[in-house]
Amino acid sequence: MQSGTERPTNVRTRIFALACGTSWLLYLHRYTFALIKPQIAEEWHLGSDDLGLLDSGFSLCYTVCQVPLGVAADTLGVHLVLTGMIVVWSIGLGMHAWATTTTQLWYARGLLGAGQSAVFAALNRISRQWFAPAVRTTLQGFVAVTAGRIGGMSANLLFGSLLLGLFDLPWRTAVYLFAGLGLAHAAAFFVLFRNTPQEHPRVNEAEARLIAGDDATVPNVAAVAASRMTVRQLLAGLTSRGLVNLLAVNVQMILSTFADNIYSNWIPLFLWQVHGLGDTERGAYSALPLFGGAAAGVIGGLLNDWFIRRTGNRRWSRSGVAMAGKGMAALLLFTALAWYDRPYVFCTFLFFVKLFGDWSLATTWGVVTDIGGRATATVFALNNAVAGVALVGAPALFGYLAKEFGWYSVFVTVGVTYVLCALSWLAINCTIPLFEPTEANERRE
Repeated sequence: MQSGTERPTNVRTRIFALACGTSWLLYLHRYTFALIKPQIAEEWHLGSDDLGLLDSGFSLCYTVCQVPLGVAADTLGVHLVLTGMIVVWSIGLGMHAWATTTTQLWYARGLLGAGQSAVFAALNRISRQWFAPAVRTTLQGFVAVTAGRIGGMSANLLFGSLLLGLFDLPWRTAVYLFAGLGLAHAAAFFVLFRNTPQEHPRVNEAEARLIAGDDATVPNVAAVAASRMTVRQLLAGLTSRGLVNLLAVNVQMILSTFADNIYSNWIPLFLWQVHGLGDTERGAYSALPLFGGAAAGVIGGLLNDWFIRRTGNRRWSRSGVAMAGKGMAALLLFTALAWYDRPYVFCTFLFFVKLFGDWSLATTWGVVTDIGGRATATVFALNNAVAGVALVGAPALFGYLAKEFGWYSVFVTVGVTYVLCALSWLAINCTIPLFEPTEANERRE
C-alpha cells in the first residue's frame, strides 16, 4: 500500500498507556510512605518533625538528580534513562521495608527520590515526541495529573484501606509487593517503548505524519538520532529573555509544589493524630482530594486546548486557566477550615480544593513544552529541580508547624501559598522560548 493512502497504525495509544502507567506507578509508590508513617512513628518513636526530615531526604535527592537525568533523557533518549529510573525507585521503595534503623530508612528515601527525580521530565519529552500539537496539552493533563493522582488515590485505597486495613497485611509485606510491581513495569516499558515514532518498528509513515501534525516529510531514524541536541548546543542557544520567563515559571512551580506537599506526605498522619482514624478510614478519606486531582488533569488539559483554539491567544489562555484554578483552590481551602473538626466534610472540601489547584499542572506542562522546544526534558527537569526548594523545605516546615502550632496552621499556610501561586501566573508568558531557533544554533556550531 502506498504511504499516501495507508491507514495510520496505532502505536501511540500504547505509548500513551505506558506513559500513564509510569505516572500512576510513580505516585502509587511515592504516597506509600505517608500511609506507613503512623506505624513507623510508633515503632521507632518518631515525631512529626523527624518524619518531616525523612521526607526532606527524599526531596533532597529528588532535587539534586533532576537536571543530570533530565539532560540524559534529552541527549541519550528516554528509553534507557526512564527504564533505569523505574528500576532504581522500585528498589528504593523495597528498601523502606528492609530498613531497620532511621539511617537506613533515610537512604531508602533518598534512593526513591533519586529514581523518581526526572521521571516527569522524561514523560514531558515523550509527550512532545509522540503526541500531535493540537491535543498535546489534553494528553499531558491525562499523563501528568490524572494518572498520577489516580496513583496517589490507589495508594490510599489499595495500600491503606485494602492491604493494611481489610487484609491486615504487615506493612513491610505490602511494600515488597508494590516494589515488585514496579520492577515488572520497568521490564514492560523497556520492551514496548522507543524514543520516537521513527525508531519504533511498528509505526508506519502515516502514523508518524499524524503525530507530527503536518504534511512535512518524516525524517528517518538516522536523521532523528543526528538531530538530538548536545549539552553544548543546549547552553549555546539560551536567551536572556527566555531565562527571565523561565524564572517566573520556576517561582510558580515552587509555590505549587510547596502547597501540594500536604496531600502527598501529611493527610493520613493528620487524620490519625487529630481525628484518631484507623487504616481503612484514613485510606478512604485521604483518597478524596486525589479524586479531585485526577479529574483536574482532564479538565485542565481540555480547558487549555479549548481556550487556545477559541481565542487564538496562547499566553492568556494558559495563564488564565492556571490563575483561576489556584485562586479557587485558595478560596475553597479557607472555607473548608470552618469544618476542620469534621474529617469527612473537611476532606470532601479538599476534593474541590485539589480539583481547582491541580488543573494548573496541565498548564505548567504545556508552558514547559512551549518554551523548551527540543530540550523540553532538560527544561522540565530544571523547573522541577528549582521546585526542590519547596520539596525540601515544606516537609520540615509542615512537620514543625504541626508539632508546635497544630495542623490548622499548616492548612492556613497552604491557602496563602495558593494565593501567591495564582498571582505568579501574571508574570509567565508561554510564547517566549528559552532557546534561539534550532537553525541559529546549527549555524553557530
